[in-house]
Amino acid sequence: FKQKTAYEICACLVGSEMCIRDRVSTQSTGHRIDKPNNMPLNEYQVIGRHVPTDADPLPKLLRMRLFAPNEVVAKSRFWFFVKQQRNVKKATGQIVSCNRILEEKPTKLKNFGIWLRYTSRSGIHNMYKEFRDTSRCGAVRALYNEMAGRHRARWSTIQIIRVDEIATKDIRRANMKQFTVPNVRFPQAHVVTKRSRKYSRTFVPQRPSTCL
Repeated sequence: FKQKTAYEICACLVGSEMCIRDRVSTQSTGHRIDKPNNMPLNEYQVIGRHVPTDADPLPKLLRMRLFAPNEVVAKSRFWFFVKQQRNVKKATGQIVSCNRILEEKPTKLKNFGIWLRYTSRSGIHNMYKEFRDTSRCGAVRALYNEMAGRHRARWSTIQIIRVDEIATKDIRRANMKQFTVPNVRFPQAHVVTKRSRKYSRTFVPQRPSTCL
């Protein structure tokens, strides 16, 4: 009989690369994995407060904007942050409203600056990153993908402090400035040649080559 432990340590990782697998478990494989990078992400505005008491019949409302895949996770993250900042927990609090925030102009390309804090294997770090996307949720999703690839940061260890749309003149990162050059051009890697109707065929013996 082997006693089950609270954390499962991967046997293939040794030394500085050893990590603790405190992730969400799946029923299909039985392994513990983190939330996928391509998860659906929405922005929610959650408003809550402490339960009214005789000493405080009208408690202050606490409002927070969060990025989560659904309302259940958004409310859970709300109580996680409120417990740290205002010492109000779920047992003595209540949710007033939870609304999803939609993008005002989802077809316009914008620049976003994101302030975040994440926990690594060595400590807690503050960071600022910039992304170009058509929506705030798209920029945050790109942030999660980059943090997972470059810093091995999991979704549960990243805390987004602020997400703002920034002007082109306020961009700091060099990889973002290269896309703001007027008349920017990109190489055309693949071209599909269009044959005339006279020589077009439904079936051909080999695949067409689109690389130049």
